[in-house]
Amino acid sequence: MEKGQIAYKGHCLVLPFPCQGHINPMLQFAKLLAHKGVKVTLVTTRYTHKTMYGSASSCIALDLETISDGYDEAGRGETSIDAYLEIFREVGSETLAELLEKLSSSGSPVDCVIYDAFMTWPLDIARKFGIGGAVFFTQSCAVENIYYHIHEGLLKLPLADDQSRILLPGLPPLEPLDLPSFVYDFGSYPDFYQASLAQFSNVDKADWILFNTFYELEEQVVDWLAKFWPLRTVGPTIPSKYLDERLEDDKEYGVNLFKSDNDACIKWLNERPKGSVAYVSFGSAAKLGVEQMEELAWGLRRGKSNFFWVVRASEAAKVPKGFVEETSEKGLVVSWCSQIEVLAHEAVGCFVTHCGWNSTLEALSLGVPMLAMPQWTDQRTNAKFIMDVWKIGLTAPSDEKGLVRQEVVEHCISEIMEGERGKEMKINALKWKELAKKAVDEGGSSDKNTDEFISKLVQ
Repeated sequence: MEKGQIAYKGHCLVLPFPCQGHINPMLQFAKLLAHKGVKVTLVTTRYTHKTMYGSASSCIALDLETISDGYDEAGRGETSIDAYLEIFREVGSETLAELLEKLSSSGSPVDCVIYDAFMTWPLDIARKFGIGGAVFFTQSCAVENIYYHIHEGLLKLPLADDQSRILLPGLPPLEPLDLPSFVYDFGSYPDFYQASLAQFSNVDKADWILFNTFYELEEQVVDWLAKFWPLRTVGPTIPSKYLDERLEDDKEYGVNLFKSDNDACIKWLNERPKGSVAYVSFGSAAKLGVEQMEELAWGLRRGKSNFFWVVRASEAAKVPKGFVEETSEKGLVVSWCSQIEVLAHEAVGCFVTHCGWNSTLEALSLGVPMLAMPQWTDQRTNAKFIMDVWKIGLTAPSDEKGLVRQEVVEHCISEIMEGERGKEMKINALKWKELAKKAVDEGGSSDKNTDEFISKLVQ
């Protein structure tokens, strides 16, 4: 190689499922690969590209391309998930093949397609072009281990009425309610249940299986799955500013499907004492019932802590009338914000969360204790680990109607912010924060795995 020439490290095409919770971690991994010298093309659907705020190239140069999911003009709307996935498979396969052809003929052939586990067909297209395929899981190893056991027929559903403990390799003993909602409440959301199991239909054919987690966080389950999968942990894939600071100016994911006024949010937090604010958010998809929203609102009003509550525009009508005005002295209600920036703020002392995996990893990486109010999918399993395994939060108990009542909300936030147990959670949270940082920093477990992935790209 001539002096001054940079070694070619390969060209990856990164294809996330088109929703905020899947785009964020995969976009972040794309930025990391680009930082390490890989040419990266981020592929979104045409509708997503049209409706997102910000720029994925805001931190590091990524090439942007689009494919079609069959809903280019108005988005998927109310289309059921199974119908959407089927149309996406048909139209997406065709347009992904066209894109790979275009890149190849323009002198920039792709070496590997990194695709979201929620879509299995990109691997088939990659194979037709003779290129590598890496499946990227955006949920925890623990959760995917449960789904894998069901897919393989090793965990039979529905669970028996007298089945009080579930023992699976790599996992602590679980109760039925610690399992993903599609599992303990068998028959609920059948489309999502099928889609969760379908992730494993061709997983054995992938060249790499990447997880947005880190080895130290899920050591036992990673060790077990790695016995038969080429599994590598590469997370937490969150903006570098909040972990290792190796990517310059990387302080946000760069793409938002919701609009926010971050400056106003941070200004409000700047005026609050250290550790005095309970940050409340249920992510980009979870929907609370009207009664639960009311109980949560009154619980926040009853408590001594300040609160910062994210209520998406589509959920705003469920907030009790007059609540925002009545609580303006101690609370702020916004429609969206940069969650990572809020969690990193010293005023925040507790995170009331639905326990989506991205939210869980962000809080853990920033050392913020959590009050878990899981809603569905993987969230109950994440809550189990938050409280009983990592010991960085509480799970809010619900009543016979499945509701977390206002006095419970008040008591749990108080316990985390001011109680003895809260002190222990804060110590544990800071321990995990350090371990997360170490994993992605130079020579850490996730950093080594990423380097190993890159080294094999062009072989």
